[in-house]
Amino acid sequence: MPAEGVVHIIDDDDDVRQSLAFLLSAAGLPVRIHESAVSFLKLVPEIQSGCVVTDIRMPGMDGLELQRRLLELEVHLPVIVMTGHGDVTLAVEAMRNGAVDFIEKPFDDETMLSAVRAALIPPRVDDADRTARATAIQERMAQLTGPEREVLDRLVAGDANKVIACELGISPRTVEIHRAHVMTKMQADSLSELVRMVLVARSQ
Repeated sequence: MPAEGVVHIIDDDDDVRQSLAFLLSAAGLPVRIHESAVSFLKLVPEIQSGCVVTDIRMPGMDGLELQRRLLELEVHLPVIVMTGHGDVTLAVEAMRNGAVDFIEKPFDDETMLSAVRAALIPPRVDDADRTARATAIQERMAQLTGPEREVLDRLVAGDANKVIACELGISPRTVEIHRAHVMTKMQADSLSELVRMVLVARSQ
């Protein structure tokens, strides 16, 4: 991995910054920490490559606004957003804006390490591969039942199980069953992966 492939950690919580920096450094990844999105943006002109791991809720400028600023500045760094409980709607919006992943706090160490490594060395995908992947995902979606598709659409919109249950007039337990079937049929290991799949399918 190139020396300049630095993981930029942005979080207003010092404990989170330090613990995440320790985790990534121990795994041999170069790290730089920033206490705010504003302080990070001041350094953008000198950043050549790497990725960003940012909290989605921060005072001053949050993770979504940081994403928008990076797009405006044409800075194409992969962004991973960290979310707290109940922030799935914001995380989904971040992925629609180009984030490569979102991870809910508290997170599993291996989940974070895998996400960061994938962001630092993104797969090379040509148009033919992208089209083939979209087609495969669309075929999986076609196997969903009507109720499963309704649950999928609401999951990708960022709705929580209780909200989905209320909207569809079914029990939260039924939503959980449909959700499990959706994850299995779509071959998704996480909600962020499911969101990515649907975004890929809808891009074609």
